[in-house]
Amino acid sequence: MFNPMKNGEIFTPEQVLENRGRVAIFIDGSNLFYAALQLGIEIDYTKLLCRLTGGSRLLRSFFYTGVDRTNEKQQGFLLWMRRNGYRVIAKDLVQLPDGSKKANLDVEIAVDMLALVGSYDTAVLVSGDGDLAYAVDCVSYRGVRVEVVSLRAMTSDSLINVADRYIDLENIKEDIQKNPRSPNTYPYRPLSSMSLMDHRQMEGS
Repeated sequence: MFNPMKNGEIFTPEQVLENRGRVAIFIDGSNLFYAALQLGIEIDYTKLLCRLTGGSRLLRSFFYTGVDRTNEKQQGFLLWMRRNGYRVIAKDLVQLPDGSKKANLDVEIAVDMLALVGSYDTAVLVSGDGDLAYAVDCVSYRGVRVEVVSLRAMTSDSLINVADRYIDLENIKEDIQKNPRSPNTYPYRPLSSMSLMDHRQMEGS
């Protein structure tokens, strides 16, 4: 068991938080894209994986996204993700009555977080969606520590309140953004009707 005291020395909160054990990462692809759009950056997914893992033992990194099977560019991006450290969970987009298309993967994220409890010590959830707060609370009570990573303006207070640690994407954008000089082969573009306003209006944000 981790002892916050060693030889009479009290560790700082930062040192305690770095004892993360085995890490599992759960990324809401659409949520992350719109956060990056608001920040004015493009995500380097290799850098992102390294930053979120932070030197800890990685169990698996999941990337959840809605897909259009006929979009070759998006398929190319997802193939690259699968070959570079990510387990891609894809769901076909559903056309709504207004003609827009959308895919909600909250259930998939919640189920995976719960199903893997016991295999990891720390969950890193990259999403600001308040609908995931209940799942976060559930895994927390089963002994998992949860870190939420998202843009503050697009993050539900209810999600932050049940997390053990919150990291604002604004504070780590320099570590995860793509170098402007690097080739931009497969940019992530979710095919969804979701807008920045949708995120701002999330419950509790």
